[in-house]
Amino acid sequence: MNSVMYKKKTPLLVLLIPAYLFMTLFLYYPFVMNISNSFSNITSLGTSAEGYNTPWYSNYVTLFRDPVLGTALKNTLVLMLATIAFQVGIALLLALLVDTIKKGAQFFRTVYFFPIVISATALGLLFNLIFLYNGGMVNQLIEKAGGQAIDWKDSAHFMFTMLFPVMWQYVGFYFVILVTGLNNISRDIYEAAEIDGADGLQRVRYITLPLLRNVLCVCLTLAITGALKVFDLPWIMMGSGMPLDQSWLTGTYMYHQTFSMGDVDYGSTIGIVIVVLGVAVSQIASRVFKEKDY
Repeated sequence: MNSVMYKKKTPLLVLLIPAYLFMTLFLYYPFVMNISNSFSNITSLGTSAEGYNTPWYSNYVTLFRDPVLGTALKNTLVLMLATIAFQVGIALLLALLVDTIKKGAQFFRTVYFFPIVISATALGLLFNLIFLYNGGMVNQLIEKAGGQAIDWKDSAHFMFTMLFPVMWQYVGFYFVILVTGLNNISRDIYEAAEIDGADGLQRVRYITLPLLRNVLCVCLTLAITGALKVFDLPWIMMGSGMPLDQSWLTGTYMYHQTFSMGDVDYGSTIGIVIVVLGVAVSQIASRVFKEKDY
């Protein structure tokens, strides 16, 4: 049946062409227009371009001279590294622990996955209340312990305050992927290793991690590329790059330039940078974390 279907190309084209047209209309065409906008002179949102900039590459010159964009790129890199270490790392640890228990595993899967289904807006408001200077939950606990309240959004603490909710929300996403990968490993292999005298750590090191490599590669690639697209939580918690333009990410800074400042052409230029970085990083990640056939 499958061989007959693939010999006849018409059914495949009927399914592929609508998807191609949809992507062309809502992805590729806006991207091409974004490239054109980066060279154009657009004074405000909703207005047409007033010709091209003089010189036409002036936005790209501004790009390299913009210290705030440098800060945004640095923060995005920190977010990317934190995503690998904490989101995927903690998800792997939790998946390994849950995989060892027989009763209550479904309960923990639900609990760890639950943050994914909560709106980012709701989470941003929740963590704003948690890290509030006056009356915030964390500062109340610190004061009851005899300490002094901390401004969690100052220059010394903003990075932790911005990254913590992002790490917390998406651990469950990678946890579910890794648990699914663990379930696909045959229990017979573990039983044979146990008979041979392998302890728990040895089974994890020599059986689980090697057989989970392809799933980990997928998680790491998703985590690295996903860090470039983080927007909602940082924007809600750190509006306008507070404090003193130190908390911008590439996505939030692009949005700020385009919609808050009305600098559409420069915002388009930052968008081009994000796309180029995304393609480059995804290619590097796919090569570094290359899957193996078993």
